[in-house]
Amino acid sequence: MPCNRFLVLFLCCLWIPLLSVCQNTVNPKPRVLVFAKTKGFRHSSIGVGKVAIMKLGSENGFEVDTTEDAGVFTGTNLKKYKTVVFLSTTGDVLDNAQQTVFEQYIRSGGGYVGIHAATDTEYNWPWYNKLVGAYFESHPKQQDAELQVLDKNHPATSFLPDRWKRFDEWYNFKSINQDVKVLMKIDEKTYEGGKLGNNHPIAWYHAYDGGRAFYTACGHTEASFSDPLFLRHMLGGIQYAMGTKKAGK
Repeated sequence: MPCNRFLVLFLCCLWIPLLSVCQNTVNPKPRVLVFAKTKGFRHSSIGVGKVAIMKLGSENGFEVDTTEDAGVFTGTNLKKYKTVVFLSTTGDVLDNAQQTVFEQYIRSGGGYVGIHAATDTEYNWPWYNKLVGAYFESHPKQQDAELQVLDKNHPATSFLPDRWKRFDEWYNFKSINQDVKVLMKIDEKTYEGGKLGNNHPIAWYHAYDGGRAFYTACGHTEASFSDPLFLRHMLGGIQYAMGTKKAGK
């Protein structure tokens, strides 16, 4: 009998790790790709931004890979990811073939998240302009301003106060896609340098060309990526783009 008990215990010790591996294979965690290539201005916040998104992933059930290599934009590779985050990318970061692959990825139901300078990217790619929702035009000095939350039926804004005061670099935009659903706008009376008047969007989302897209202009400063409200705002955008949380009532 002691030998039989030892054998059962030994088999259990082998079986439990094997069962865990099998479960992880059947139900792998969704993956997010953070892309931070820059061909123009490079934000000092990119490094802390990568770390912050990896931490959000570990705390909220998704895996995060980071890269600045546009060579990962292949059809086979992008299939691994529920969402691609453009973290303060600038300039022309993808060649024509990579652009085509990314368009196909979105058309196949993929997700896109743009953080801050993602609108300062790919000015000669009209499809991307519609995806991200606007292009960067200019910005005044960094300063405090008040954001008006227009829509709380979205995971990126549901927890925010009606008016959110924060310090950041506030973008003026051009070529705004009128089909996006605006989540927040900035009150130009609360800071200097705004050029869009009463309808100055700061964060938005939309279904686009078969996929889902979210953008926030916040995130210039390194301090943003240790701000609990901004982190929840960014997380909600990622979860929407992944399809794990829905927008609307």
